[in-house]
Amino acid sequence: MTDRERLPPGQQLAAPGKWPLVGERLPAADDGPWTVSIAGLVAEPRTWSLGELRSLRWIEAVADIHCVTRWSKLGVRFGGVLLADLLSATGPRADARFVSFVAHSAREHSTSLPLADAIELRTMIALDADGEQLSTEHGGPARVVVPGRYFYKSLKWLRRIDVLAEDRLGYWEAEAGYHNAADPWREQRFLVASLTRQEMREVLAARSFAGRDLRSLDAAGHELAGLDARGALLRNADFSRATLADADFTGANLSNAHFAAANLRGASFHNADVEGADFAGADLRGADFRGASLVGATFWVPNSSTADSAFPARIDRSTQFDERSLDDLLPEQAQFVRCAVE
Repeated sequence: MTDRERLPPGQQLAAPGKWPLVGERLPAADDGPWTVSIAGLVAEPRTWSLGELRSLRWIEAVADIHCVTRWSKLGVRFGGVLLADLLSATGPRADARFVSFVAHSAREHSTSLPLADAIELRTMIALDADGEQLSTEHGGPARVVVPGRYFYKSLKWLRRIDVLAEDRLGYWEAEAGYHNAADPWREQRFLVASLTRQEMREVLAARSFAGRDLRSLDAAGHELAGLDARGALLRNADFSRATLADADFTGANLSNAHFAAANLRGASFHNADVEGADFAGADLRGADFRGASLVGATFWVPNSSTADSAFPARIDRSTQFDERSLDDLLPEQAQFVRCAVE
């Protein structure tokens, strides 16, 4: 199987040897030796130090990383222990149905899986990556690795595993609207919008999204020139074919938003999060991407069979980028943008 065949729909390969950084960079301040514990619906709650984890049955497994922001890193060799082995040592009760992984982070963010799925997928607690100790920015000293799911299910900085009878949505699922199943082959990235049709019509008519939470908004094909969307939460919003000339998305979160074939002349994405956003076929002349986070963003889709993405974005010297933002792009996208602005 070729690398391209190993990519789920909508994913792009990261540069060779590069592991893009997304999300938080550091755990909460250390308050003593790192431990990983299991509690909840188990016969015998347990806590392991890092040394004790390394003394257990050690496995190495090769896994492909698929980030929800549309980049993939193939063939990472993780070293650690199977979640199933830790659970065997604690004895889950008969009514145990879910596991919740809790991070040692400022907000103790978490994610969850059905217990049966976690075992079937050979979920592991990883301490090493490619033969070296897992770095802090990538979730060390201990992180979850769930093969076959978007990587937000592979929690950084693991400190606690709660065994539960009922599911407990994690931060990204409950607060950011990420899909709880997270199957990359089914593109289970986000939940659908919660707005009613009437509410959506009112929002679009006002042309002011500033500071609002409008995740998964459907604005495809709408006339929204001059839109004020400063600081808005617009993850997975659909602006395909919309007229957004001079729109202001400064500081907005547009992760995985769809802008294919949109008119974005003069639009501002200054300091915005546009990770995984699709700009193929969009008119970006005069647009400002300085300070924007562009990890996984798409400006052209080779051999696309979709009409909106069949052509590359229109970029020229009037389109503004800075080097940091360009460095975020995956190799094919960075090459296209650099050539277009020169």
